Amino acid sequence: MTDASYADADPAGPVAIRAEDADDLRILATLVQDAVLTVGDMAHDGKARRFSLLLTRFRWEDAEAARREGRPFERVRSLLVISDVLRVRHDGIDRGDPGTVMSLLDVAWTSGEDGTGVVTLSFAGDGTIAIDAECLCVDLRDVTRPHRAVSGEMPRHE
Repeated sequence: MTDASYADADPAGPVAIRAEDADDLRILATLVQDAVLTVGDMAHDGKARRFSLLLTRFRWEDAEAARREGRPFERVRSLLVISDVLRVRHDGIDRGDPGTVMSLLDVAWTSGEDGTGVVTLSFAGDGTIAIDAECLCVDLRDVTRPHRAVSGEMPRHE
């Protein structure tokens, strides 16, 4: 069997969305839940005020159709980009080992004063990244075609 394509699975095409408020971010967080990446797949560009992650995300938006149709679950490479970054703090993440594999569990927003706030990325194993931002602006964009999930399974949580 060949890899899936957007035309096969989703006539709407690749995901490309932006979160600019807490409600938007809850939707985006659902799409990136259980995405995997390595420490080396993260980059902070202080000059551009941007924090980026290259994820391999589970295609939750296609999971029910895949189950119903008896076809494999899919993953896709995606960019998660947080803009207007003022400061990045890590806790429980060894940035010295770029090959460490991490699983993203949640993306949340805590409002501050005058539109500022903190985007918190929570990872399995209690790792977190707190990103102070001037405002909430998070983009998610699929950058490859979907492929069969290696495990063949839908992610599960206790």
